[in-house]
Amino acid sequence: MAQNQFVFAPLGGIGEIGMNLSIYGFGDERRRQWLIVDCGVSFASEEHLPGVDLIMPDIRYLIEERKNIVGLVLTHGHEDHLGALIDLWPRLNVPIYATPFTAALFEAKRAAEPGAPKIPINVVPLHGNVTLGPFAVEFISVAHSIPESNALAIRTPAGTVLHTGDWKIDPTPLTGSMTDAARLKSLGDEGVLALVGDSTNAIREGRSPSEADVAKTIAELVRTAPARVAVTTFASHVDRIRAVADAARAADREVVVVGRAMERVVQVARETGYLDGVQDFRSAESYGYLPPDKVLALCTGSQGEPRAALSRIAEDEHPEVTLSRGDRVIFSARAIPGNEKAVDRVVNGLVAQGVEVITDRTHLVHVSGHPRRAELLDMIGWVRPKILVPAHGEALHLTEHAEVARRAGVPQVLLCRNGDLVQLAPGPAAIIDEIPSGRLYKDGSLLVDAEARTVASRRRLSFSGLISVALALSEKGTLVADPEIELFGVPERDAAGASMSDIARHAVEQAFESLPRPQRRDPDSVGEAVRRAARSAIAERWNKKPICHVHVLVV
Repeated sequence: MAQNQFVFAPLGGIGEIGMNLSIYGFGDERRRQWLIVDCGVSFASEEHLPGVDLIMPDIRYLIEERKNIVGLVLTHGHEDHLGALIDLWPRLNVPIYATPFTAALFEAKRAAEPGAPKIPINVVPLHGNVTLGPFAVEFISVAHSIPESNALAIRTPAGTVLHTGDWKIDPTPLTGSMTDAARLKSLGDEGVLALVGDSTNAIREGRSPSEADVAKTIAELVRTAPARVAVTTFASHVDRIRAVADAARAADREVVVVGRAMERVVQVARETGYLDGVQDFRSAESYGYLPPDKVLALCTGSQGEPRAALSRIAEDEHPEVTLSRGDRVIFSARAIPGNEKAVDRVVNGLVAQGVEVITDRTHLVHVSGHPRRAELLDMIGWVRPKILVPAHGEALHLTEHAEVARRAGVPQVLLCRNGDLVQLAPGPAAIIDEIPSGRLYKDGSLLVDAEARTVASRRRLSFSGLISVALALSEKGTLVADPEIELFGVPERDAAGASMSDIARHAVEQAFESLPRPQRRDPDSVGEAVRRAARSAIAERWNKKPICHVHVLVV
């Protein structure tokens, strides 16, 4: 009889920040049941992926294995852990489990998205347990930059894995839970086979500062502001929203919420009790009626998103909210890797308006929600795993986390990549196979395979433009009209001032006339000759090769 294996495979989130999706399997090769943990997105760069909105994990393997999937568990409510659900869940149709805040936040997001499918979520209480097939899953509270972040203790007959999710140690959070050190130590006493852990801040020594320290800085900056104040942070950061609200109340200012994502989170946080005792906030429409020293605008746009509130304010395009010389903006967030240019654009727009911009370069206005090296050592000491698999990070973060684990005496440390199938038990941990993995692009309302030519062609178009040529031929192979030529994204004139359109037209006519008469009656031969000639003629003058599309019509 085949022996049951306990296996792990990341389909996203390893070797990158974002797009987290992990699967755990139990059983022999022919009868393996699967548990999915998280289903997130990462955000596309317009520079590298023009027209792409979001990047999602390729789940073709899970679609094939759908009948063997026992459920999908969410660790918390950040987009890089649940942002792909609306698009991908209909292809899986498996039960979803989450704690109350995460479930409510997801439902609010789903309800706000036109045409989103109804997606039921099974709500698990904080510190709750759920049994899914061979997996007994315990939710263990951990501190992070959103309420109800959970580590998962995943128990099987072959051993227990602690999947940390996103976490840190914060002894003085403003809302939500502290990392449950006592429960983690107790889990370590029971025996932990493997720890699959957050590596995001593994390159940083020491410990992350507390949210309480940030709250003190924000309170002082709001108290000393001479005119209007705007604060931007991640919309889901309820601790930070509470800190801003407390600072505003102490300075006798009204909080005005600006941006739909922020409005949504505030509503969910109030419904779930995470803003109990916090004063009511005003809508953006009331901003203009409040004196400059009595208003604080809490804005979306900390990552430079082009349509978010602060981006529109920086471009002086927001319908209700404006800032001017002497006002103060506090960036209570750090740019996610890849967003630096977008954030700089917003900062520069504000500075050009005479606004004072404060960031974490000079003030403690933001702390990370991820563990530094001393915190990683604490977790390893509490849990005492036999195996450690670094997750959630780029190659440098994973390698540094592995080094921390080795120095701490973890018996086995295993680095893997997306698509690697890792055997955790029986026997030593090892990569035993590779399963299909990759990326999907959210392109408008469609999901496009990253391997498809769509985005590559669009990137090429953005770099080198397009020549469109239309020819009308008689059945005898003569031109019945002048060629129609259009250039898109190609300079109008060459270095000598000659019209590029004329250069292309001359090349097309010459190519047609140089063809032997029998070939002029073959639309394919004509099309290929014309395409080569037009492209070469433009490339010779421009030193770039545009895409050339030729349409030959026989009339």
